[in-house]
Amino acid sequence: MEDTASPKTGTTVLELAELLHQHKGGRVTALDLTQIGSWTDYFIIVTATSSTHMRGLMKHVKEFIFERNMEILGKHSGGDDDDWSLVDCGNFVVHVMSERARSFYELEKLWFQAPAIYSKAD
Repeated sequence: MEDTASPKTGTTVLELAELLHQHKGGRVTALDLTQIGSWTDYFIIVTATSSTHMRGLMKHVKEFIFERNMEILGKHSGGDDDDWSLVDCGNFVVHVMSERARSFYELEKLWFQAPAIYSKAD
């Protein structure tokens, strides 16, 4: 599969991953899906410690995106239990998850062929 991601997208993903880490996001990981996926190029996965923390991280994600005049193609919240929220920006998708959801869905294992381009623990 051809790599369609621009270097700018990769840089944006790294900047956003670092921002989430600075705001106390847990186990921040960015996966490069360019060689194995066709509908997005990167995942950013981060663990939130509470529903309030999740809303705060999502606020930072949205501000980051809007400051760069980027478009949000879709967003989803996991519902009342606040286990998983995501923002789809086309070239990358941000997953903000509770520890319970992250342990259950194990996105890194599901996408095990994708190399991590960013990984920082708590």
